[in-house]
Amino acid sequence: MSVYKDKNGKWKVYYRYTDWTGKKKQTTKRGFETKREAVAWEREQHLKMKSSLNMTFGSFVEIYITDMRRRVRKSTMRTKESIIREKILPYFADRKIDEIMPRDIIAWQNEVMELSKENGEPYSQTYLRAIHSQISAIFNHAVAFYGLRSNPAEAAGSMGEADSEEMKFWTQKEYLKFSESMMEKPMSFYAFEMLYWTGIREGELLALTPADLDFNAGTVRINKTYQRLDGEDVITPPKTHKSNRVVRMPDFLVEEMQEFLRMLYGVGRDERIFNVTKYYLHHEMDRGAKESGVERIRIHDLRHSHVSLLIELGFSAVAIGDRVGHESVVITYRYAHMFPSTQDAMARELSMVRNRQTGENADRDQRAQATEDEKADTAVRSMKRETFREAEQENEESQD
Repeated sequence: MSVYKDKNGKWKVYYRYTDWTGKKKQTTKRGFETKREAVAWEREQHLKMKSSLNMTFGSFVEIYITDMRRRVRKSTMRTKESIIREKILPYFADRKIDEIMPRDIIAWQNEVMELSKENGEPYSQTYLRAIHSQISAIFNHAVAFYGLRSNPAEAAGSMGEADSEEMKFWTQKEYLKFSESMMEKPMSFYAFEMLYWTGIREGELLALTPADLDFNAGTVRINKTYQRLDGEDVITPPKTHKSNRVVRMPDFLVEEMQEFLRMLYGVGRDERIFNVTKYYLHHEMDRGAKESGVERIRIHDLRHSHVSLLIELGFSAVAIGDRVGHESVVITYRYAHMFPSTQDAMARELSMVRNRQTGENADRDQRAQATEDEKADTAVRSMKRETFREAEQENEESQD
């Protein structure tokens, strides 16, 4: 027995285990109010080390977080842990993971869908989908690496919808009206110019350094993103592999960024150009929308606005995807409704092809018919000549 009573009257556990390298280690856990709690904790640790699915869901979550922490971005892990802590563990922490059934997931979904924000508004369909995706990811991890038979969250079906929020964007006229209200603050003006005319993400903008700008080539290199985590500035790799890209800037934007860099005294080549936070940009968006009278959209909607403009200019989904760091299939899926003339153009082209084919067939039939008619006329003329010769021969014979 490795459970003992501590000097302060509470209980402690001396826990011995073998780590993944084969080394034997020991740790101490203190502060249990009762011996039963201490024994239960020790038992869970043994189950976790054996990867026994007789452990509680809460214990497996600890394994899941340990496994995933080094494999995803820090901000992504924070989001995962927040959802797990607030929306999942309160319901399943003490349940045995291998005893959770699809009906339990359905009951949990119903509870979660009844929840609301602090202001009383219901959670968005997109957020509900994210919550379900997280619990399903935990069970998938247990299936793939720890021998769980099946994923009850997958069997229960999802809740919420992906990308259910309405996509908003500014027309070029609306953006230009907004940008006029930004001119008094160069930091704000040039930041929004980059966002609208290149379609880069907010974090990508805030991570830019002078070294990323090639004014001779007229390009901006995107290879990192900025986040503010725990009060610290954090620079991480871009969102996806496709996000690593080089974006060509329009000539006027090249000149604007040259002008802006001349205003920034003492900024090193590897120091941030836009040394502000996302909160600053959101505040400036509020101010500019109010002063200009245009509808307030999200910062990310400037990216949608850029894509919308490129679609209007006639560029393909592949070309747009390369520019904004998305796969073309994503562009096609998300922005399909912005290609209103595509189906009409396709129908017109198909009609023209059919009409040309029909016309060619008609001409061919006419030529074939003319040939047949000519053959028939020739045959008739030949028969007439033959008949005439036979008649003349008969006539000569009768005269003889």
